[in-house]
Amino acid sequence: MRLEDLKPKTRKIDRKRIGRGGKRGTYSGKGLKGQSSRAGTKFEPEVRYLIKRYPKLRGYRYRAQVNNIAIINVSSLENKFNAGDIVNPEALVRLKLVNKYNGKIPKVKILGSGEITKALTVTRCLYSKSAEKKITASGGSVKIMPSFKKKLKIQKKLSRQ
Repeated sequence: MRLEDLKPKTRKIDRKRIGRGGKRGTYSGKGLKGQSSRAGTKFEPEVRYLIKRYPKLRGYRYRAQVNNIAIINVSSLENKFNAGDIVNPEALVRLKLVNKYNGKIPKVKILGSGEITKALTVTRCLYSKSAEKKITASGGSVKIMPSFKKKLKIQKKLSRQ
């Protein structure tokens, strides 16, 4: 008979399980007494409030690009302007046909709703094809914005290739 062959008379009773949840022993990593060791603790980290303040998606430095293009019809140009006047965003703001957006003069798009009989010169504005036809038919002229001229040239070059 050897020592390793010896067996106890009574069966070994398993120790009571303490601190359920995880393999960290009696306290399960919660430490001793106090609010944080109890069930249902309500602590929130300080950083959480900062995280909640940041806008979600696209990063917190992203600000949505608001489409601030003011829309105006040809008929309102007929009512407010005299023959031979220059129509541009500044003139439209001055005559209160268009409001400023955050203190800045917005881009303006002219649509072809209504009729026009006065010869007006439209500069630095976007316009629809019907508006362009009506303005040129009345003896006026339409000038393309410089930034759009560059885009049109690039598009023409690309279409040729």
